[in-house]
Amino acid sequence: MRKASPGSVRRAFQPWNDPAAQPLVEFRAVTKRFGGVTAVADVSLSLYPREFFALLGPSGCGKTTLMRMLAGFETPDEGQILLDGVDITAVPPHLRPVNMMFQSYALFPHLSVADNIGYGLKREGLPRAEIDRRMAEMLALVKLDGLGKRRPDQLSGGQRQRVALARALAKRPKLLLLDEPMAALDRKLREATQFELMDIQSELGTTFMVVTHDQDEAMTMADRMAVMDHGRLVQIAPPDVIYEAPVSRHVAEFVGDINILEGRVESVEGDLVSVMTPLAGIVELDEEAPALSPGAPVLVGLRPEKIALSHDEPAQGTNKVRGEIWDIGYLGDMTMVQVMIGGDDGQLLKVSLTNRSRRIERPFAWEDAVWLSWDVEAGLVLKP
Repeated sequence: MRKASPGSVRRAFQPWNDPAAQPLVEFRAVTKRFGGVTAVADVSLSLYPREFFALLGPSGCGKTTLMRMLAGFETPDEGQILLDGVDITAVPPHLRPVNMMFQSYALFPHLSVADNIGYGLKREGLPRAEIDRRMAEMLALVKLDGLGKRRPDQLSGGQRQRVALARALAKRPKLLLLDEPMAALDRKLREATQFELMDIQSELGTTFMVVTHDQDEAMTMADRMAVMDHGRLVQIAPPDVIYEAPVSRHVAEFVGDINILEGRVESVEGDLVSVMTPLAGIVELDEEAPALSPGAPVLVGLRPEKIALSHDEPAQGTNKVRGEIWDIGYLGDMTMVQVMIGGDDGQLLKVSLTNRSRRIERPFAWEDAVWLSWDVEAGLVLKP
């Protein structure tokens, strides 16, 4: 029998949709204040065993405070935190079955790689043979075999990150917290490490919670992610749902690029919503929107990759607008084109073009008059 691929297993993993599933972690109406500032406001959230969960948001949104409360470094002013059904709100950090991998890695410079990994095990008083076995296991897991005797300053940034990960996992916590774990890595190493981290998490079955401001990082690794804003959880969902069906303008603009057109509802017929926009005329959307009524102000969201760009006018009657190319950015795998619609005082729309071949017959250039078009399924109705 063919073994299921990690990807197929991840797609089938959705305990949050199972009413009988028991969460590993529960935040119940948790609030945290620092003086007169509310860092976390009435947050309720459940994390499930084996889940890779990401907290995403800009600096100051409360995501790190939420993680620090789970680790025990901060105490909520209101609410409860449960782990495996046990209230750990007042339990000190060292008594929680939780480990944290810090952004700075916090390795001991005077200890070898192996001793860094085994430090927490020695503090627990485990037998020497068990410590050696786990250190060897962790070195193999993070692909650092043969480097156990080196010091941290003899390693690359990516290798130091793996040592920190191995040390955090050596104690076999029920939950591993990762605070901006790849912030210090260059882009290529960061992208490679994301997949390695996913493989390690899948192999161990440990629940991971990562805090990051990097949307690509969160969307690549997470089974689910939560977008935070001003101490509140704005949307919690798998990455594809967050991207394709954001609940608000804030979420849509924070996760990926998006173009926003202002307009008013012209008509609603079943799932077909027609919106009159000052700059793009009538925009039709295939959107289930029972709460919309004619005349209501709405925002239409269009992702750059869902817009087609052409020199000639498309045959379709709606969902098209004429414009002029203002900027072109070549990014290797794709080209980002900014098109001004509505004249000089209009609005710039971004269009991303995949560079599938090395040459195109009729290239686009600055100041070209072009047409933008999109399908009815491409647009999103967003709250103003």
